[in-house]
Amino acid sequence: MGYTITPTELKSRLDKGDQLVLLDVREPWEFDLAKLNGSTLIPLATLPQSLGKLNRETEIVAICHHGMRSADATNFLLQQGFSNVKNLVGGIDAWSAQVDRSVPRY
Repeated sequence: MGYTITPTELKSRLDKGDQLVLLDVREPWEFDLAKLNGSTLIPLATLPQSLGKLNRETEIVAICHHGMRSADATNFLLQQGFSNVKNLVGGIDAWSAQVDRSVPRY
């Protein structure tokens, strides 16, 4: 199983109604600028103390601006025993460019 998902793959999964936890690991000011509907904000720096907010049984897609912080979050969650975690390749910027141009780019 791969630990990445592209914006178009994510869109397809959401359109099918797949139950995914969209975990946004950016800062609150970034989340206020642009976000995927239904995503949950847990900034990367607070992730270690926020593990109790996440269900280990659900599929989690980590999201950030360009995919670097979410890659770190994905690796961290895998190390903590979460087995079904994916990083959104290119982050919300790629989502905006490839899937939903109504999401602001910054």
